[in-house]
Amino acid sequence: MKRFNSFTILLLALIWSGCSVSKDTALPNIAPGLFRNSLPKDSSSVGGMPLKSFINDLTVQNLIDTALVKNYDMQIALKNIDAAEVLFKQSKLGYLPELKLQVAASSSRPSDNSLNGLSLNQFTGSTHIEDYNANLGVVWEADIWGKIRNQKAGALASFLQTEEARKAVQTRLVSNVAQGYYNLLMLDAQLEIAKKNLKLNDSTLRIINLQFDAGQVTSLAIQQAQAQQLNAAQLIPRLEQNVTLQENALSVLIGTLPKAINRDSRLDKMNLPQELNAGFPSSMLSRRPDIKSAELALTIANAKVGVAKASLYPSLVITASGGINSFKASNWFNVPASLFGLVGAGITQPIFQRGQLKTSLELAKIDREKSVIQFRQSVLNAVGEVSDELTKVEKLKAQYSIAEKRAQTLQQASRNASLLFKSGMANYLEVITAQGNLLQSELELTTIKTEQLNAVVGLYRSLGGGWQ
Repeated sequence: MKRFNSFTILLLALIWSGCSVSKDTALPNIAPGLFRNSLPKDSSSVGGMPLKSFINDLTVQNLIDTALVKNYDMQIALKNIDAAEVLFKQSKLGYLPELKLQVAASSSRPSDNSLNGLSLNQFTGSTHIEDYNANLGVVWEADIWGKIRNQKAGALASFLQTEEARKAVQTRLVSNVAQGYYNLLMLDAQLEIAKKNLKLNDSTLRIINLQFDAGQVTSLAIQQAQAQQLNAAQLIPRLEQNVTLQENALSVLIGTLPKAINRDSRLDKMNLPQELNAGFPSSMLSRRPDIKSAELALTIANAKVGVAKASLYPSLVITASGGINSFKASNWFNVPASLFGLVGAGITQPIFQRGQLKTSLELAKIDREKSVIQFRQSVLNAVGEVSDELTKVEKLKAQYSIAEKRAQTLQQASRNASLLFKSGMANYLEVITAQGNLLQSELELTTIKTEQLNAVVGLYRSLGGGWQ
């Protein structure tokens, strides 16, 4: 009884001291108070808006819905979640004992000239030994140092990390689909501009040909007008090629075979949100999947340190087995005569394993330090991305305003040049120059408008939006 009490006291002492074996490393607080180029009105952020509320174009919504179901990166992310869930469920069984069933039958014949053979023949009158055994064995390790607890915590963090990885894939997918569609609208607008400009050049070339026939201009005027016309004509097949390539890329992105993309919108009809509040960096950290994944990576690293440290301490293993055993098959199931049982417990303390356990612990600590650095890096990258997108949104707005005024001015200049040219008050070079400047300004205006739309989507993604 005293021996049992001593063993119980020792076990309780080990369990009590085991609570302090592993301590978690706290997350470093490195988020700034504000984003650069941002003065938030309140803590609300566009990153917290639901996807359907932020992107209200039905065509883009349908493309995103298709991508979330058919995109292969998304499907792989979901399979990774399934695999991690299986491992997590298995880790929850770590506190339970192992149970094994063993059924065995054996027959051995010792040498007649051996001691076993002479004794066997003398006492049993037989030349061979038979042994029939069936038993259930139980092995259970007490979680004194929190090894199983840390393994379970690591498995849970790994499972949650795959979910954050899925969110990260989704936010990137949403952003890429929306930006791909906006690029497609830009190419449509540029193709329309190129065709309109080509018609304008055709009209100018006809007038110059008439003037050449009348002896008012030289062949140089015709050559200059033809070169301008060919420049506009060359844009059309190039833009048509880019449209097809963009449609193919968008089709692959949404998980379908390359095909034409239906689009009911025009670039000039796409509206930009008026209010783009970024909120505070602290709220962004709680939404960004990559930062949550880095945080969970630190949890996993902490758990591995706990497992490695617990491996240095004694382990208490309790074993038990019981079943039926007989030297004759006819008596195998003769109960209770064939019943047997065995119970045992042991404490194992590693002493020397060529430094493997200490090396594993040191490596686990180094991995934990790396996880802290990676967490810092992920926060730094996230804050930098938000600041970049805020700058783009602000400066592209100013660029678009200037480019729009320039395009309007050149539109009026092109009309005036055509009227003056028809009345003989302007030469062909002025007309060609005006038309060329107008073409470039209108193309540039569509590019800036697309960059604005992409920057808004990029800001939404960088603030952690897109997975809600």
